[in-house]
Amino acid sequence: MIDHTTVAPVRKSVTVQTGVEHAFHVFTAGFHTWWPKSHHTGKSPMKTAMVEGKVGGRCYTEGEDGSKCNWGSVLAWDPPNRVVFSWQLTAQWQFEPDLARSSEVEITFTPVEGGATRVNLEHRHLERHGAEGAAIRKSIDSPGGWGTLLDLYATEANR
Repeated sequence: MIDHTTVAPVRKSVTVQTGVEHAFHVFTAGFHTWWPKSHHTGKSPMKTAMVEGKVGGRCYTEGEDGSKCNWGSVLAWDPPNRVVFSWQLTAQWQFEPDLARSSEVEITFTPVEGGATRVNLEHRHLERHGAEGAAIRKSIDSPGGWGTLLDLYATEANR
């Protein structure tokens, strides 16, 4: 029997004191500047983290030994307004190559008064991970999850 239970999305927001173009650039091309080196799936210590700026682009980390570990792919690319990428990691932090078994992360960048930008993140379709969906949701919504990651991003975007 297939379980069609919907797992509630995780939604987080942050306002950064910069324009949408810079906010988008820091989140995407500058991903390596704020993504913590502790958050990777490779066997070698993480050297950098990348989001390739195009639909079909890879989301991956590169280890100090040169190894690359994919964790997603860019599904929508609309600079400087929006980016969507797949989250192809299991609850055990292993790569899941099947897009049908991965969730999505959408980030939107909206100008607000005073030249700031509201950054909204929605991690959705967690039920696609099957029985692991609830565990993944709990992990990404806990301390060290998306809330903490957006704080790290905001610190870098506000520099």
